[in-house]
Amino acid sequence: MSGYFTWFDTVGVSHDYTYVAANVTVTSLLVAFSLASRAALGSGDAAVIPAGKFGIKGFTETVVEYMDDLVSSVLGAGTRKYVPLFGSIFFFVIMNNLFGLIPGMTAATGNINAALAIGMFSFIVYNVMGLKHGGWHYVAHFAGPVWWLAWLMIPIEIISHFIRPFSLGIRLSVNMTADHTILGTFIDLTKVVIPVIFYGLGTFVSFIQALVFTMLSMVYVAMATADDH
Repeated sequence: MSGYFTWFDTVGVSHDYTYVAANVTVTSLLVAFSLASRAALGSGDAAVIPAGKFGIKGFTETVVEYMDDLVSSVLGAGTRKYVPLFGSIFFFVIMNNLFGLIPGMTAATGNINAALAIGMFSFIVYNVMGLKHGGWHYVAHFAGPVWWLAWLMIPIEIISHFIRPFSLGIRLSVNMTADHTILGTFIDLTKVVIPVIFYGLGTFVSFIQALVFTMLSMVYVAMATADDH
């Protein structure tokens, strides 16, 4: 992607670090939106009254309700405390994905370094939650249910766990790079009409990849906090 022009070039950002600039920009926008949403929510009775019209408050309520339903469907009842975590992961990924669809911008999630960092974050989160929930039992499950096969199960489990952040990051990076490269190619070739189709496809792919990443992270947390550990 280093051969493509980005608006970050105009402020002297090296192509090698455009993903960092994109990441900082998207994160700043998300923080600003979060503060605006909190201000729109209000306090006291106003905070629990549903929005009467579509706006920042109405949009935020809709998204939070969707994430609450999604978390409950994967992790079960009583897991509302995880909504802020997975909501943050979902919004961070999808906003970075969509940012790359803006002409002259790039997606941080298309860079393998950024994508692996998000995958590593998910890896750390589910292991910390597993240890917090199960303690020694979480560590012991790496040995498997049969003690005399522990010598075989431990390395298999360790390898399978360490593969997860790489599979999450590589899947995200490859899909977003391919999607935005195809879009850029068709824009160069046809300029109008045809790119509109690929913008729609790119938006769909961005949403699906964010959803897949978030749901896989939820599944890992569900497995790490399962009571059979």
